[in-house]
Amino acid sequence: MENENVSRNFIEMIIDKDIEEGHCKTVCTRFPPEPNGYLHIGHAKSILLNYGLAKEYNGVFHMRFDDTNPTKEKEEFVDSIKEDIKWLGADWKEHLYYASDYFDQMYEAAVTLIKKGKAYVSTLSAEGIRETRGTLTEPGREDPDRERPIEESLQMFADMKDGKYEDGAAVLRAKIDMWSPNINMRDPVIYRVAHMTHHNTGDKWCIYPMYDFAHPIEDAIEGITHSICTLEFEDHRPLYDWVVREVGFENPPKQIEFAKLYLTNVITGKRYIKKLVEDGIVDGWDDPRLVTIAALRRRGYTPESIKKFVELCGVSKANSSVDYAMLEYCIREDLKLSCKRMMAILDPIKLIIDNYEEGKTEYLEVPNNLENESLGTRQVPFSRELYIEREDFMEEPPKKYFRLFPGNEVRLMNAYFVRCTDFKKDADGNITEIHCTYDPASKGGNSPDGRKVKGTIHWVNAATAVDAEVRLYENIVDEEKGKLNEDGSLNLNPNSLVIMKGAKLEPELGKGKAPDRFQFVRNGFFCVDSKDSTTEHPVFNRIVSLKSSFKIEKK
Repeated sequence: MENENVSRNFIEMIIDKDIEEGHCKTVCTRFPPEPNGYLHIGHAKSILLNYGLAKEYNGVFHMRFDDTNPTKEKEEFVDSIKEDIKWLGADWKEHLYYASDYFDQMYEAAVTLIKKGKAYVSTLSAEGIRETRGTLTEPGREDPDRERPIEESLQMFADMKDGKYEDGAAVLRAKIDMWSPNINMRDPVIYRVAHMTHHNTGDKWCIYPMYDFAHPIEDAIEGITHSICTLEFEDHRPLYDWVVREVGFENPPKQIEFAKLYLTNVITGKRYIKKLVEDGIVDGWDDPRLVTIAALRRRGYTPESIKKFVELCGVSKANSSVDYAMLEYCIREDLKLSCKRMMAILDPIKLIIDNYEEGKTEYLEVPNNLENESLGTRQVPFSRELYIEREDFMEEPPKKYFRLFPGNEVRLMNAYFVRCTDFKKDADGNITEIHCTYDPASKGGNSPDGRKVKGTIHWVNAATAVDAEVRLYENIVDEEKGKLNEDGSLNLNPNSLVIMKGAKLEPELGKGKAPDRFQFVRNGFFCVDSKDSTTEHPVFNRIVSLKSSFKIEKK
């Protein structure tokens, strides 16, 4: 194989061995989400791993919806998952499947198990079944229906299918080993009654297979060679293997488990996200404060940054947590050479240059990205009245404050030196405008007499400025106090969203459309919001700030 000197992860080594020993000719992987919510950053690892393995081995990648539970599934979630996976670049081509496509085959597989004496219908309550399964330290005990005659179970199962039982009145249990040290093998339920309309099959079925029964059958029907899943399914593997063996599939798939991707202080649980959405704390599953893939896309993250992040996390057998700062590092690295560096004033105050000619507008040539000359330059309008950041002026500055204050001279970025001569306040004592004079000989930000200034501030031309709303995002949970309160509720950060209305932007930014991304000088990387931004009312989301505490160690 190519790149033999590149370190191989343990999954690649297993596949290499299977190919070498003739157990696998064409690698076939799949990503099988349940459509009961939006995908999050952890799912991105599974998507890219499964798709990447299929691509690496010139194999086949399947996209399959594990839609066996109609109580929680919606077409909205199906559509969002498709969009997320396409955005990440995983191409399933013609290989799009639904577990519900196989309901007939799953029913026949269950009948096969009953006929073999490997399954039986139980009328125990859900609580009764839980009691029979025992605990981690105590063995299970037999269901009173465990020795039900095969013909009787066959008839009752058919009656379940025909709607003759109410929800919870009967289930089909696999007949395996009530004394197994693995609780999953203690006669697990494999079918239950649920009179629910299914998003794909409508009202055809009123019985539905359980995930642990359906999943191995789906994999086997599709010819999946390596069923890559997360570590919590390791204890389910004996049941997975039992199902494909007892149903009689040739060349059964091999289940391989890897560690999940955990990020510090982020919310990935669907239950928590659903509550945030329903309570109106966020404006949907794609709120940029979340780490659903849809939210990251709306926030301005790129597929390339997600791929880089997953690559840095690696593939292992040991669970661990990754600092959210690593994800931010990846998007900064991806954007720093590709984004134009623009001027935007988030909290504006007017600056008037008294000795600049009234009515005059000149255009200054400004580089778009100092680190990437290929992005070229742009012409930025400059005139007598500008906007600067309110924090760039102080009436009584502390020591080592090098921005604008009475009598001090600063450099207007890519423009001229200006010296503060006066300022005005309103009746409440708020500063409303700043007055300066400029040095015409300092055009470009350099003085011919060699004098130095320590402060450089950015600005926007007042007459041509675009009014916009800018949204500054932080983690939705309080990072210092932890994700959860003592009562189990979410410990929310009250400053997770700050909305800056009336921001003043360079005119070119007013032409931006989602998902256009820019670097705002000093403020970070921003993108046009895909949900709320319009030509009349531009909205920008901060993707990430400019500073990072995270560093990649060079080897």
